[in-house]
Amino acid sequence: MDAESRRLLGDLIRKERIAHLATLRGGAPMVSVTLYMPEPDLSAFYVHVGRLAWHTQDMQHDARVALSISETDDRRADPFTLMRVSIRGDAVQMSSGPKVTWLARFPEQAINFELADFSFWKIVPRDARFVAGFGRIHNLSAAELREVGAL
Repeated sequence: MDAESRRLLGDLIRKERIAHLATLRGGAPMVSVTLYMPEPDLSAFYVHVGRLAWHTQDMQHDARVALSISETDDRRADPFTLMRVSIRGDAVQMSSGPKVTWLARFPEQAINFELADFSFWKIVPRDARFVAGFGRIHNLSAAELREVGAL
């Protein structure tokens, strides 16, 4: 992947704050919307989710997940030219998490820390597929994604 594509991918992941989280529910895919926060080096992604949410229950049964992050739709003529990345990984529930940096990114989410059923989950990437536009598709290993994070 060229330097410009690496920069675009890093910018996309750091700029956007909403992802689609895919889990396995009863052996079938289930997708929901969640907030996310990447580690600066893109070695992990955090979600802060409630126990009652299906995606949380799913992650408790099967750690395999995917995050889909897309450039915000700006109403352009061809939305398929929007950049997007799908990141496959494994989710692990944490006993504590990056609360301070989470609240810096999502200050309105402070209420969720007063609720006993919310917890952090750390998603460790296995690989990713970045679509930078028509015909500009890149498959990345976890190590290559970390290289993007080092920029």
